[in-house]
Amino acid sequence: MPQLADALDAPLIFEQGQSGRANPYVPHHAENADAYLPREVLRCELPLPDNTELDVVRHFTRLSQRTFGIDIGFYPLGSCTMKYNPRINDAMANLPGLRDLHPFAPDELAQGALAVMWELERSLSSLFGMAAFSLNPAAGAHGELAALLISKAYFRKRGERERTTVIVPDTAHGTNPASAAMVGYKVVSLESDKRGRVDPETLRKVVGSDTAVCMMTNPNTLGLFEDRIKEIAEIVHAAGGLMYYDGANANALMGNARPGDMGFDLMHLNLHKTFSIPHGGGGAGAGPLGVAKHLVDFLPTPVVRERDGVFALDFDVPSTIGPMRSFWSNFAHMVRALAYVNANGAEGLTRVSQLAVLNANYIRAKIRDVIETPYDEPCRHEFVASAQTLKRETGVRALDIAKALLDRGYMAPTIYFPLLVPECLMIEPTETESKETLDEFIAVFRDIIAQAHANPQEILAAPQHTVVGRVDETKAAREPNLRWSDGSVA
Repeated sequence: MPQLADALDAPLIFEQGQSGRANPYVPHHAENADAYLPREVLRCELPLPDNTELDVVRHFTRLSQRTFGIDIGFYPLGSCTMKYNPRINDAMANLPGLRDLHPFAPDELAQGALAVMWELERSLSSLFGMAAFSLNPAAGAHGELAALLISKAYFRKRGERERTTVIVPDTAHGTNPASAAMVGYKVVSLESDKRGRVDPETLRKVVGSDTAVCMMTNPNTLGLFEDRIKEIAEIVHAAGGLMYYDGANANALMGNARPGDMGFDLMHLNLHKTFSIPHGGGGAGAGPLGVAKHLVDFLPTPVVRERDGVFALDFDVPSTIGPMRSFWSNFAHMVRALAYVNANGAEGLTRVSQLAVLNANYIRAKIRDVIETPYDEPCRHEFVASAQTLKRETGVRALDIAKALLDRGYMAPTIYFPLLVPECLMIEPTETESKETLDEFIAVFRDIIAQAHANPQEILAAPQHTVVGRVDETKAAREPNLRWSDGSVA
């Protein structure tokens, strides 16, 4: 396999090429560089490599062949919905009238784009039961941050500055405590009960006059629906606090249940998860923020208004926290999301969630006799398994199972999260996979467990058929070296 060998041996682009081998179509005279770029952005010390165009194309094509993604194979990454992105979404985002529109275009010349944002905002509000959405935040955690800034502004306006704590259950997403701390709140962790859910009686013990917000994920990161959510919301509201919904798991809910009806006051969505937009690798996301009626006046600016069929950006929001993102935020993602909403329609979106739930339960039921499923009841769009017993019996851990799946051509599921499940594997198949794909995955998973019992060394040595084998994960986490250097700088 010469391509694989090439990929393994390929040096960095900075380590390739020779002096004077750059693009022949551009004169190679540094003194004329300002003919092509503004002088203020030129950097004499920038060590750009001298490569031909062909060398560059081949280098990055090789790298692309080493990348695993949803277009290559099954991607059951729990807690971060990774579904197939229909290409029609990209086609809509690439329509010249939307793609080429200048972000400073006046409202009267951008009516189509403003109509897209208005229609998406109205669709999300209806689908999730909120009074309004801001499309401004650029990612899920960015939406969390905006929500908590709104809560600060809300309590400040009410003269309730003593509300300084945010309650976060141990089944919530990991960004929640970080977002709360960034806004200056004290984080109070809430332990879940034996059923993997928030116990209202436990909640009563930590709720008080200092409570600002309770941040919840529903279904939670165990894949379980919080079936006492209305009682929980009533407890927090009775204490004067706000309920925040982390929408990272909204793929389980669309058309079936609405956070607004459950009593949530604020919520974010990850358009790049639930609404089939490419994500991962730190690329652009979109994290719209929804609010109940009493918080509409605090939304980030601008918001789109419609009057008699004419659309306009409104910066005059009475108690706004201000803009969270420049221009119209990640507008192309809004186009993709609206294309996805319109292509499916209300019934289609409902079916999306139903199939996501069905697929997760299908896998869970088919592997529960070979690996522990600590919360053994119907799940929503994802579920957790534990390799704790397997580790004790064979030495094979959740990490080893994940590596063995890589060897068999599958993206590894999330492991060791949530933290309350030892040797945790979190699996989320999404609705876009066929029964045949699920059956193949189930067969492979069962075979890995069988091999762990019969010949654990084989699984402990995985992966053996990937471009990169096992890496030093501790060193990678504690000593990240993410920037190329020629070695001249320590």
